[in-house]
Amino acid sequence: MINTSILKLEISKNRSKKSGLPAGSLIHIGHKKVKETNISLIDYGKDSHTEQTIKRISQCFPYKDDRTITWINIDGLHDVRIMEELGTCFGFHPLTLEDVLNTDQRPKLEDFGDYIYIVLKMIELDKNTGEISIEQVSIIFGKNFLVSFQEQPLDIYIPLRNRLRDSKSAIRKEGSDFLAYQLIDLIVDNYFKVLEYIGERIEKIENKLVLNPTQKTLKAIHGLKREMLFIRKSVWPLREVISNMERGHFLLIKKPTGLYIRDIYDHTIQIIDTVEIYRDMLSGMVEIYLSSMSNKLNEIMKVLTIFASIFIPITFIASMFGMNFKYMPELDWRWSYPAVWAVMIGIGVFLILYFKRKKWF
Repeated sequence: MINTSILKLEISKNRSKKSGLPAGSLIHIGHKKVKETNISLIDYGKDSHTEQTIKRISQCFPYKDDRTITWINIDGLHDVRIMEELGTCFGFHPLTLEDVLNTDQRPKLEDFGDYIYIVLKMIELDKNTGEISIEQVSIIFGKNFLVSFQEQPLDIYIPLRNRLRDSKSAIRKEGSDFLAYQLIDLIVDNYFKVLEYIGERIEKIENKLVLNPTQKTLKAIHGLKREMLFIRKSVWPLREVISNMERGHFLLIKKPTGLYIRDIYDHTIQIIDTVEIYRDMLSGMVEIYLSSMSNKLNEIMKVLTIFASIFIPITFIASMFGMNFKYMPELDWRWSYPAVWAVMIGIGVFLILYFKRKKWF
């Protein structure tokens, strides 16, 4: 299940903090998911690589040069002071920092000349509980630096860090635009993993829907429909972001990197197609559930009708002999009782055979 509905409600309440404040006011709107802000730094070039954990953001500033590429990753957005120092050093616009601190942003891309700001939605799957969570990832990259922001550590960055440690890796020879492509590619590829998991859940529910639909099945279908709604809201704007990166003439994005971005765009289209297919399947499954429950009710009514039809003539005969008339010729006949039983059983057997021949049961 996805817990985004509660998250949305709480974020909407936190928006009231900014009421009446001027544009660019740095206020965190989101959740404090880590106790302390974690800052990691990777500085690399073709022949060099430095990786360390930073306690103070000012320790990153000496790495701001044109000789190497510096990747600063920040987990935890609740410390506004860090954002202020970072913005002063790298020259980030206050509106950019304001958007970073607002974790209810729509995926978008903004070009500020000296740097490009990208907002993405990261979808994570907890394999133990099956819960899907949505995390906002903000990326700011310039000529020789990249800064990524999120509220909690992301495991998808581990493969990228391992590639950066490899001196033979192609990424060590490229610029910050290629590093941004790598981060976006990891986030987009993770959508496939989540959709694969959802596809397996849909298949299981579909099997239950055919064999034995219950209220629990309907609840699971509605839960999946909600999940697909939130995923769709994250993916559709992403297509626009990737399209702008591919077709836009940004000075910070080199032409060779644009070819790789085109590949991400193709993946985004595939994800959107898959999301739409799953949504259509889930809508169809609701209709199948209603039809199955209607057929189930019809079967029950048919069985009850058959039993009623069998016992109606028998009840008629029994009630006829229960009438209190003084002169009934059959009452004095020695074999009247077994004869009545024989007639009633005969009628019942005849009706059962007749209904079977009609294939009513």
